Amino acid sequence: MSGMDWVFDAGRPCLHLVNTLRSRHLAEGIELLTGPDALTEWLELAGFGRLSTTAAQLAAAKDLREAVNRLLTAKPLVADVRLVNDALAAAPKPDRLVVKGGVLRREVPAPADPVATTLAVLAADAVDLATGGADIRICSADDCGLRFVDASPRRTRQWCSMSRCGNRAKARAHYERTKNR
Repeated sequence: MSGMDWVFDAGRPCLHLVNTLRSRHLAEGIELLTGPDALTEWLELAGFGRLSTTAAQLAAAKDLREAVNRLLTAKPLVADVRLVNDALAAAPKPDRLVVKGGVLRREVPAPADPVATTLAVLAADAVDLATGGADIRICSADDCGLRFVDASPRRTRQWCSMSRCGNRAKARAHYERTKNR
């Protein structure tokens, strides 16, 4: 897979993850997270660094992706809320101040799994997005379906990207208007 297959136009990291399953309007969709190597590449290109991933972490990322998608664009299930909360629980714990033998000491928690930490960041972003009143849209192009945050001044954005779906839609409309002239 090349970096050109990934799209980061959604406006939020959790939606970038949701958009790793393309063409949701098709029965199966088009899965871009085809294996641990694909997840590793996506994480790096999404700005989370080069993290080695496993099949179990890939499954966790896909589960989180689908829970976030339902949370933001449909009616979430109780299981979706639980899954997002479980992902949040994997966030690294802060240092604590403790008294040992009458002396103040810093207690540093065990290092967290970096992939689980990244999924926790994505889950936190989803919680922020779900509770923040942002307008989540689905691209109106018939052959797309990517999710994005509509931050346009009038909240009328229709396409995931003007350079991709918007231009194609405008070109089709222009062709239809002018083909019989």
